Amino acid sequence: MADDGLAGVNSMVSGLTDSMNSAIKRLQEQKEGSQPENVQEFRKDVRKSVMNTRGFATDIGVLAKNMTRLNVVSNLGAGDPVDFYKFRVTNKGEATLGQIGDEGVNVQLMNKYGLVVADSNKDAGDKYENFKKLMEGELTLDRGDYTLRIAREKGVDKNEAKNYAVQLSMGTYTKDFDTVAKQPRKGENPFQMSAGQQEMLSGLNAALQNMRSMPTGQSGTQKLLGSFNIFV
Repeated sequence: MADDGLAGVNSMVSGLTDSMNSAIKRLQEQKEGSQPENVQEFRKDVRKSVMNTRGFATDIGVLAKNMTRLNVVSNLGAGDPVDFYKFRVTNKGEATLGQIGDEGVNVQLMNKYGLVVADSNKDAGDKYENFKKLMEGELTLDRGDYTLRIAREKGVDKNEAKNYAVQLSMGTYTKDFDTVAKQPRKGENPFQMSAGQQEMLSGLNAALQNMRSMPTGQSGTQKLLGSFNIFV
């Protein structure tokens, strides 16, 4: 499915379906009566990092009890082995995970140490039991940082594209956050600075040049050094 076909999804529920198209159609038909009143909806389109590691996970937001719901829509492209998404839980409570999309997709929830808390693999033992609890809204998560790891199940062809959508909630919600995660641009360098970062660095360099012409010991010099330390 093309990115444009994924971009319109705003509401996710649990349960696998045979294809993303049929799932989206069903969800759209149910959407009007499925959410609380006066919900604020937010959406961002992002590019996933070319680095397939947990350290370069895509940020999908903050999961706050009875306040926010987080949705992410994306796909594993041909040859794309794994996707990582990070989020922060602000209140201890029972979380719910909903999943739709193509068959053959494995979902794992990892804590801040990278240890798997819940795993959709039926052979994962206690981790699979935790995953079922998570799907039913019965798994308690502590405050802290978490990561979703999404990959193909064992035996699935690595060149077979897989569409998926995942939803996280904790109780009810008043703010609904959608993240549409697109494939990285070809040849993209994850360490390349953006235009804004380059401008900031140029400004810092100019400030340091000015600092060298100041008499030592002035409070202005100390402030410049303090400001520079924020960014290093």
